[in-house]
Amino acid sequence: MEATTHAVLEMLFEGAPGLVMRCEARPGESVATLLERAEQIARSMPEEEQIALLNAHPRIGADPSTVSALSHAEQGYDRDPSTDELQSRLDRLNDEYERRFGFRFCVFVAGRSRTEIAEVMESHLDADRDEELDRALTDVFAIARNRADKLTGPI
Repeated sequence: MEATTHAVLEMLFEGAPGLVMRCEARPGESVATLLERAEQIARSMPEEEQIALLNAHPRIGADPSTVSALSHAEQGYDRDPSTDELQSRLDRLNDEYERRFGFRFCVFVAGRSRTEIAEVMESHLDADRDEELDRALTDVFAIARNRADKLTGPI
């Protein structure tokens, strides 16, 4: 795989080696096409590798010093400071979600506040596990497409 494509995919997917190593760019392929193919690949990977893809993303409300620059901006650390109460709630919800489903909660934040995201997370705690895995994978690709738009312009 071309080094620059590899680096971009790592940025779009927070590393996620199981997916990144499978997504060799094809000559002349657009970013949109590459991401469509990457999503097909991800959905055909064994579940443990799909979970590794989800778990490559930081927890909602993770310590700001532990997240990538893209996650830092997406989760609004600079515009939506957390209170101790909200941080405790996010930590509790993350723990509960991960115990229930066996993977990290991933959601396309799309400018929503941490309080709004906590509500979204809480609303997913009663979801069917297979449906939740599918939704989380969909959101990981929404995140990747949004990141690609910011890096390269609309795809």
